[in-house]
Amino acid sequence: MTADDPIELDTHRGMAAQKATEDRRHTAEVEADRVVLRQHQDDLEGALSSGPAATWEEAGLKAHYLITVLAGTSEGQDPRYKKLIASALEDIQRLSGAPESEGTPKP
Repeated sequence: MTADDPIELDTHRGMAAQKATEDRRHTAEVEADRVVLRQHQDDLEGALSSGPAATWEEAGLKAHYLITVLAGTSEGQDPRYKKLIASALEDIQRLSGAPESEGTPKP
């Protein structure tokens, strides 16, 4: 071992300290992901609110986004609303003429 070789500090700490370090690293990663997600949401919302929809498809995309946002709230988890949300998303999908995709979020 030379003076330039890095020292693996995790091997010199106890299990509790190693666990605490991993928890801090994980929390930092989650927070970084949250910041990126918030930026993407801001960009999408900016694009959706940039003006009135020019087509029914654009209006459907706006409605789909808003319904999906509602589905993620505590109110959206109410069983009555969950059923209505699922029905509205299915209607938008069916009326848009687009094939149902695997990635379509279900409330």
